[in-house]
Amino acid sequence: MRPGAELTVVLHQTRSPDNLGAVCRVMANFGFERLVLSEPVVQDFSLAQKMAVKSGHILSGMRVAPTLAEALEDCVYVVGTTSRTQVVKRAPLTPEDAARRLAEESTRGRVAILFGGEQRGLSDEDLTHCQDLLVIPTSDVQPSMNLAQSSAVLLYLCHRQGLTSEPALPQEEAGARLGTLNALSGRMRAAMLAADFLNPEAPQHVLHELERTLMRARLTQREAELWLNAFKHLGRAVAPGTSRE
Repeated sequence: MRPGAELTVVLHQTRSPDNLGAVCRVMANFGFERLVLSEPVVQDFSLAQKMAVKSGHILSGMRVAPTLAEALEDCVYVVGTTSRTQVVKRAPLTPEDAARRLAEESTRGRVAILFGGEQRGLSDEDLTHCQDLLVIPTSDVQPSMNLAQSSAVLLYLCHRQGLTSEPALPQEEAGARLGTLNALSGRMRAAMLAADFLNPEAPQHVLHELERTLMRARLTQREAELWLNAFKHLGRAVAPGTSRE
């Protein structure tokens, strides 16, 4: 089984129209069509057409999101790409393992591969939006890969997931969308600040750990909405006057 129609390719802060067009071509090569740009630096998308050979439908159908959170809000599982082998408290997956996880998680809803911009890749803050991260092993002579090259490696592996003889995985109950988990995080932050649980000067350190715990729990959408509703009520209890929105 491969992620197929459930896979979204997300490009964060992409600068080069040539890279954008080349990624569209790679997506068409392997049968993937859903593309989202997050905070793109490039604005004239027509410049990508010369590289988007026979993949103009992907370029014309892509979605542009003003923030990374909005780009990923309808996904239940996200793998972020990085060239860094050392990220605090996180062990990277191999490309092969990442492709398998994407296929497995696609039974719960939309999944995504997240690629960083050409200049700096994905920051630690960007990677907090991802349940897992992956590193493509490369030579020390040239450790970094071009955006289009790395997309070709990973989308090929995702495509191969559909060419095995393994039986299809059963469909699971819809997983929690990241948009719901982000809303839950906001409610948790407000309630825990009001309860003096978080350090108001640096609340993100503990909050990110709690967010990763929720991501690892593989909540269903119904469970995430239940948690969200609970923290709405808790927030009003510890901070009277809180909005009932």
